[in-house]
Amino acid sequence: MANEQMKSIAMLLLVLNFCMYAIVLGIGGWAMNKAIDNGFIIGPELKLPAHFSPLFFPMGNASTGFFVTFALLAGVVGAASAIAGINHIRSWTADSLPSAASVATMAWTLTLLSMGFACKEIELHIRNARLRTMEAFLIILSATQLFYIAAIHGAASNRR
Repeated sequence: MANEQMKSIAMLLLVLNFCMYAIVLGIGGWAMNKAIDNGFIIGPELKLPAHFSPLFFPMGNASTGFFVTFALLAGVVGAASAIAGINHIRSWTADSLPSAASVATMAWTLTLLSMGFACKEIELHIRNARLRTMEAFLIILSATQLFYIAAIHGAASNRR
């Protein structure tokens, strides 16, 4: 009984996380595209500014480049985590748990890293609504991904 409840909780969290990671990838892709299209362009006769950053973004603040880059990484690994999680929930055996748990943990650590950059970006104040949305999703994902990891591990301890 408890095992089936944990399975349904894990499935709900998995679907929620996948949708949220997909939204983070969409907004992050938009931000990266805008940065590539409207970024800093330097000609052969010009010199780089004194405080030039290779992660320059024409929107947001000094933290935006790092935030978007790591958010995209977290989004890709998080989506892969959802695919491995679907495989684990379908079989729901101890043999499928290590792969699902390890990729979920990697996605969670990358999400925590991008959440740290989101907190720094919030502290620096200058950002648009899309970046604020992505910050909120990553902060929420840092908790829901941890709950998903706890749910699949909790179910494993109930099976013994």
